[in-house]
Amino acid sequence: MPHIDPEHHDGTSDATPGGVPDRRRPGELAFAGVMLAASLGLLWSAYGISGFEALSGAGSVPMATTFVMVVASGMVLVKTARLPLDRAETLARDILPPVVVLFAGALVLYGILLKPLGFLPTSALFLVVAVKALAKRGWLWTLGVAFSSLVVIWLIFRIVFSVLMPAGILPEAEVIQIFRDLLQGETRQ
Repeated sequence: MPHIDPEHHDGTSDATPGGVPDRRRPGELAFAGVMLAASLGLLWSAYGISGFEALSGAGSVPMATTFVMVVASGMVLVKTARLPLDRAETLARDILPPVVVLFAGALVLYGILLKPLGFLPTSALFLVVAVKALAKRGWLWTLGVAFSSLVVIWLIFRIVFSVLMPAGILPEAEVIQIFRDLLQGETRQ
């Protein structure tokens, strides 16, 4: 691992986050609060299925499950709030470094652009950004790796497994048909 900060990490991993069981990591309390809020939202949504009219009602299992989530996340929040903050770590360096934020944003953008642009252009854009950010190599190498990876992915999923991908702005079906015609020796008129 070339980028280990010896003041904070020795390059190994253990089951205790940060290796300090009696300290709260930066952002941990906010995350526990978000989990409790999300659990409460899911409980409200589960209640909206059929209310609490009967144990055999359609919403009883979702409500029971989300109630357990509320109790568990509440316990985690209380336990986390009681721990002192670990001042040796920072949110930006140890918990959410810029590359993690970049990829979270890239994945959200990928999901937004997938339908209007289609699979191939959106995946090409994502792979170019990902390879450039992670490899930190030249543009020729980045584009070569990104596009060759995209071709392999496309061949496996679209041609071998016949998975339909959002077409978007590229006439993918027409291109596939041209190749099929060429392989079968047919000519279009």
